[in-house]
Amino acid sequence: MRIISRDVRSIFILWLLPSILSAAEPQTEHTYRLADGEQHPAATLDDAKWMVGSWAGTAFGKRFEEVWNPPSAGSMVGMFKLFGDDGVSMYELMVMTVEDGTLSLKIRHFDPDFTAWEDKTEDVTLKLVRKDEDELHFGTISFYRRGQDRIDAYVLFGEGDDAFERPLVYERIPSP
Repeated sequence: MRIISRDVRSIFILWLLPSILSAAEPQTEHTYRLADGEQHPAATLDDAKWMVGSWAGTAFGKRFEEVWNPPSAGSMVGMFKLFGDDGVSMYELMVMTVEDGTLSLKIRHFDPDFTAWEDKTEDVTLKLVRKDEDELHFGTISFYRRGQDRIDAYVLFGEGDDAFERPLVYERIPSP
């Protein structure tokens, strides 16, 4: 099945909705959710510093670029662009902060003409549900550090018995 053959916007909407399931038990092979009664793990931006840099890779049959700036002023800012030979499919702007003692990942999505998917007062907010030294799990997206120059991410689509994940493979873009 080729995910990109569907409308990219509708596919991303599937994983945008924060999980209503309450840490950390498997949802799919690489994604986790909070177990009933469990709390979000304590975390700081230092736990995400390994994401800093410029990255490129493939996902959904297209290419992507993503950039994360170093922590400063209590946040990290990220930018994502999904594109192919037919042009840009979508953009994302992301902000990672610490809220209530854990990492919070806020995301806004945009069409190629920069029309926002979310209302101006809305964003997609994902809270950290599990962390390990080389892993950050936000429920509908998990990041795995595979060395200094590679990150594997997995995006969750669907829910319950219909849940499935799709990979994004990040390779670091060397600094000029």
